[in-house]
Order: sequence, then C-alpha cells, then structure tokens
Amino acid sequence: MGIALFDLDNTLIAGDSDYLWGCFLVEQGIVDGTSYERANRRFYDQYKVGELDIFEFLDFQLRPLAEHDLAQLEHWRAQYIQEKIVPILLPKAHALIDRHRASGDTLAIITATNRFITEPIAGLYGIDHLLATEPQLVAGRYTGKVTGVPCFQDGKIKVLEGWLEDTGLSLDDSWFYSDSHNDLPLLGQVQRPHAVDPDEILEVHARQQGWPVISLR
Repeated sequence: MGIALFDLDNTLIAGDSDYLWGCFLVEQGIVDGTSYERANRRFYDQYKVGELDIFEFLDFQLRPLAEHDLAQLEHWRAQYIQEKIVPILLPKAHALIDRHRASGDTLAIITATNRFITEPIAGLYGIDHLLATEPQLVAGRYTGKVTGVPCFQDGKIKVLEGWLEDTGLSLDDSWFYSDSHNDLPLLGQVQRPHAVDPDEILEVHARQQGWPVISLR
C-alpha cells in the first residue's frame, strides 16, 4: 500500500477548474466581464508556459471570494460544479482512482487551485485528502488572502511535506499523476511519476526520463 497523488486540472478533469471558475463568474455577471475575462486568459496563458506569478494571480483570483458572503458563494459554486465540472469528469480518471483504491493506496489530490473551488470536485471522485492552496477564512468570510504556502510548483512539495508529517506517511511507495511541467519539482520526488495527457514540455521531459506517458481522455 502506497500513496497515489493526483493533480486535478487537465489531469483528472478535461479542463482547468480555476480558469472555468473565472469564466463562470463572467457569464453570471458577478464580475466585470471584459476586464476580468482578459485577465483570466492572461494568467492562464502565463501558467501554461511556466511564467505565472502565483501571488499576483491569487490576488486576482481570490478577490471575488472576499466580495461576497459565504452562503452566496456556495450557491454559485454548486451551480458552477454542475455546469462546468460535471461535464468534464473523466471515466478513465474514475477507473484509475478505483484501481489505486482497490490496492489500498492512500489517495490525495494535490492542486494549485484553491480549496473553495476544488473541495467539491475531490468529493465527486471520492477522494478524502485534498492538498490545495488555502484561501484565508476569518469569522466565516474570505479575506482575499492566502493561508500558508500556495500549493504551486515548489510549494506543492512544501504542502505535501506538511501533510506527510501530519499523517505519518512517506513517499517510499508513491505515485504522482500530472499533465503540467509546473509539477516537475514534485514529479521528481515520487517513486512512480506519470505524465497524463501532458503539455509539450512535460512530455519531452517524461520521455527523456523514461516515465510513463498516459491518457485519461
């Protein structure tokens, strides 16, 4: 029995939950459409080429959470999950997760996307452990700030190390599945890295290293 770690966006789902949340906010008129959509696309393009300033992005991405009460946010989130996420769940991802579950492995999603967005998605896959960027919540309201280290690039390793310490688990028998070259730091830490429908940079690196390259699409 080991640990199976899964990236979320473009790995377990056929899209990016962060970007789609921004699209949803625009479609619902919750944010200013033109400027928000332009910034959302710019940050997503920066992410894909490995040039994202995670703190600049989080200032942008967490701002709408701070501007509305939690009950309203949760109402919007439920609609977002049904409209944007359920259609891009992947049967092959369910099957992969089920194989690890049947083997007795501890399952965890580890994602740069914040917990508010990703917690219900982890629930759809039946995964209890979620390591994500943590938006700060004070007295039942989001502040627009982050608690702890953003779970992105090298930050994923730091978040994972804290979780391993808390759980008493180790990476001695470990898998990590990801689509993104942004996850190369963590892919290099596990025993069995897998590239899943990888971006071009990750695919080249994975093939050079002899890592499995698989598709869940």
